[in-house]
Amino acid sequence: MDIFGEYGRIGQRRYGGVFFEEFLTELQGQKGIEVYKEMSENDDIIGAMLFAIEMLMRQVTWDIEPAANTKADKNAAEFIKSCMNDMEQSWQDTISEIMSFLIYGWSYHEICYKRRIQNQSKYTDGLIGWKKLALRSQDTLYRWEYGENDDLLAMSQIAPPDYIIRTIPIEKALHFVTKSRKQNPEGRSILRNCYTDYYYKKRFRQIEGIGVERDLAGLPLLQPPEGADIWNDDPENMKALAYAEKLVKNIRRDEKEGIVLPYGWTFSLVNGGSKRQFEIGNIIERIDNRMAMTCMADFVLLGHQQTGSFALSSDKTRLFAVAIGTYLDIICQTINTQAIPKLIKVNQSHFKNISDMPKLIHGDIEKQDLTQFADYIVKMANVGLLTLDQNLERKIREMGGLPEALEGVAYPPKEEENGG
Repeated sequence: MDIFGEYGRIGQRRYGGVFFEEFLTELQGQKGIEVYKEMSENDDIIGAMLFAIEMLMRQVTWDIEPAANTKADKNAAEFIKSCMNDMEQSWQDTISEIMSFLIYGWSYHEICYKRRIQNQSKYTDGLIGWKKLALRSQDTLYRWEYGENDDLLAMSQIAPPDYIIRTIPIEKALHFVTKSRKQNPEGRSILRNCYTDYYYKKRFRQIEGIGVERDLAGLPLLQPPEGADIWNDDPENMKALAYAEKLVKNIRRDEKEGIVLPYGWTFSLVNGGSKRQFEIGNIIERIDNRMAMTCMADFVLLGHQQTGSFALSSDKTRLFAVAIGTYLDIICQTINTQAIPKLIKVNQSHFKNISDMPKLIHGDIEKQDLTQFADYIVKMANVGLLTLDQNLERKIREMGGLPEALEGVAYPPKEEENGG
């Protein structure tokens, strides 16, 4: 038996580079991409959720952490940081493009390089840096290219305006996915669990709109005069039937409201036999709650429905921040494994003495309560478990938004000794 051999397969439902893991046909392939696009751009609750996520993620600070405290590792970290701020698109806009993987479950970005020389870069060191991390839009996906051992090789796309098939190899790309299941490159949209609710909400809102427009309390009924046979093939009767159908379909409250009936015709509203009335607004409100819950963003509804408390809101926003922190971890992990090593490799001769790769890290979503933090520091210091040093002072200043301490200056200033 060859211990290095691979005997089984993942079991992906993939044919011709197209995936069929999604059991709802309307969410498969390009149809699914169009549905998620519609959900993200049309629905108010989903729009509020995505806006909250984007605004919180855009205000997070990003930094590069050296692998060790050596000069070579620090230089490598500074180089990566300079590349982040030397692209055609700002780092915040790049993050905004990357965040599309939340809506669609995945995003694919081509790593474009440039030589850092005059007129092409802020720097003139001649090293190779990032030109841009360009999104290859989800709605341009043609198929995924795979090797013999179920290894993802590339993404092929058909993009406007020329609609030519182009293939972007995985070695030159960043591939973000929300979660891994059977190594599906399309991940899973964070909107997937609220699709059913969105489906019904969309239709209930249409019904609600029709009801408001018609201002009716029953089913419109138009009755022809006795003896009239509007169902035979006589041209006059067919014309009368068409008039009746058009009238009951187009009844609504607007500037043209009113009914003109021929002699003998009667109009009425037919009520259902059940006396139970469903308040469609309450149904839509309940659906909104469930949709927001799928992304742990139901805090956006607190106060709008006269329910909830400050403590509950605080707990929910904290949980929401934890979820966003996980998405930020995914972004960092992907860049740390797929982008930074490739950039260091193309500049290998310049960074051959580093101990390991520098890493992208993100700041906190929520700011620490300074009163609680100060109380914690005092208590720890009073029992001798914490000693103030430069690193701790730097962290305290950073959390409080205070300026950095000046090097070589002691505070409070020491009094000069008087000569005897």
